[in-house]
Amino acid sequence: MQIWRDTGDVPADLGRSVVVIGNFDGVHLGHRRVIARAREIAEERALQVVAVTFDPHPMAVLRPDHAPITLTSIVERAALLQDAGADAVLALPFTTEVAGWSPEEFVDRILVDLLHASAVVVGANFRFGHRAAGDVALLTAAGLERDFTTEGIPLDAGPMVWSSTYVRTCLAAGDVAGAAEALGRPVTVRGVVVRGDQRGRELGFPTANVPTAEATATPADGVYAGWLRRLDTGERYPAAISVGTNPTFDGHRERRVESYVLDRDDLELYDVEVEVEFVERLRGMVRFDSVEELVAQMKDDVASARDLLAA
Repeated sequence: MQIWRDTGDVPADLGRSVVVIGNFDGVHLGHRRVIARAREIAEERALQVVAVTFDPHPMAVLRPDHAPITLTSIVERAALLQDAGADAVLALPFTTEVAGWSPEEFVDRILVDLLHASAVVVGANFRFGHRAAGDVALLTAAGLERDFTTEGIPLDAGPMVWSSTYVRTCLAAGDVAGAAEALGRPVTVRGVVVRGDQRGRELGFPTANVPTAEATATPADGVYAGWLRRLDTGERYPAAISVGTNPTFDGHRERRVESYVLDRDDLELYDVEVEVEFVERLRGMVRFDSVEELVAQMKDDVASARDLLAA
């Protein structure tokens, strides 16, 4: 997968391409529908698909206090876009200058001069250019003048409209199953296992601790059933997962994703990069009055996770 971080990274001999445009945060089912259609056109015309996304999110530049937390980093997004059918990704640096481009200027600079678009496929509600003045109708008219076709694809499935905002709403409520339905894949968090307070080990439930990135969406505080996968070996283990700051012990400074691999206390995972996959929420985060109450609840959580994952 080619990731171009700036317009200057795009090969001069790129040739014509089929272009999809969007933030593509999370690369949910709606995004995949857009890319699938672009893939069909690319196959018909023997061209490659180039996905144009923006870094950072435009709202981080236009209205920083309203910028959403992201679902995926650019590297994760590129991998998901490739899996969906894109051949290359242009992560266009979004600046105040780019924000000031008119729709026509964006078309000429990016679609025509840089990517030599033969076709452009976007979501039906796509807006672009200064003050979001451009839409699918304008893009279609511009294409007729500049020799590319345009298609606007509905981002829905019956009554449900897939969106990154919907996925964030699900995660904020701890609804990892709902988020997974919209994404078309499980909710995951990746990171390197760090040394924690080792209280879990003292209580008989050693955990692999992964700090959460402040700017990246994670499920709401609570306890979940899921899986932990080592990215170095691919080994995958059933797990009970805690997200939060451990309120029973007055909390950590930062939120953590802590995974207890069911019935295993022999795993050495420090400094190993892992992927934590969430399947279903078991309960919210609770502050217990005693360690004994906490341990009893943890045993119940492990039993619930085991039954759910076995099913």
